Amino acid sequence: MNFPPADTLAAEPPASVAPPSPRPPFLTIRAAKGWVPLDLGELWQFRDLMFALAGRDIKLRYKQTALGVIWVILQPLMTAGIMTFVFGTVAHITIGPIPYFIFSVASNMVWNLFNNVLTKAGGSLVGNSNLISKVFFPRLILPLSSLPSSLLDFVINAGMLVVLMVLNHVAPLSHLTIGSVTLFRGSGLLLMPVWIGLLLCYAIGIGLVATSLMVSYRDVGYMLPLALQILLYACPIVYTVTNVPAKILFWYNLNPLSPIFEAITWSIFGIGSLSAERLVYAAIAAAAVLMGGVYAFKRMEKKFADVI
Repeated sequence: MNFPPADTLAAEPPASVAPPSPRPPFLTIRAAKGWVPLDLGELWQFRDLMFALAGRDIKLRYKQTALGVIWVILQPLMTAGIMTFVFGTVAHITIGPIPYFIFSVASNMVWNLFNNVLTKAGGSLVGNSNLISKVFFPRLILPLSSLPSSLLDFVINAGMLVVLMVLNHVAPLSHLTIGSVTLFRGSGLLLMPVWIGLLLCYAIGIGLVATSLMVSYRDVGYMLPLALQILLYACPIVYTVTNVPAKILFWYNLNPLSPIFEAITWSIFGIGSLSAERLVYAAIAAAAVLMGGVYAFKRMEKKFADVI
């Protein structure tokens, strides 16, 4: 076996050494002073966390239950059945040509969306206190994570409502009029995303204020269900606006949620009418509630980790 000369081996260049890897960047987190503006880019960056929290909520909600996700359909049906007996049979509240059970299913579908988003957002900070005190992420992600799971329940209930309306031969009768042109029957359903968007503005805005206050005052957690119970009967959920006595109608219309639920009933069943003035009032109030909720949340955000 022939070996290369020793001087040849000595002349070979040494093996190249990999340069040291650069040091990872440091992120210093400090509590800001004064008003902290809303950073939508940061929220978008952490969107995966929001959907992960929403997915956890969906998985844990019906864990170790015999019926599982069937409760998404069974619970609103049972609630609508009770409401039909109490208000439709005992109190004799009529909803025009619409069966009261179908009306109550639709009303509960929309109310549950509002109630679920507000309730989950209201308890989101206290319920995830371990995350707030240990991990950095935009705290606004927690109340916003109530949206995907609540919207999923809403879509499932909407599909159930469509099936019930078909079986009971109830058709959407609302008509949109643009200028002198009247669109097809049921065209009022095209405005449903607008009404749902306004409703979610109220739910998120109130929920942000509630969850911010609940960090320091746990009494809010006991007051919120009671306030929602009162609000349920202050809105046209179990009745229509035509059932409201004329002598209190002015005070009743001061509730900015009332025209939204009335508009939803009109879009689905064609019952009642739309009032442009009241809807503008509701839209302005919804924007004010949402901006006020964001302002209150960002104002108190720097104290969450220390107080919770």
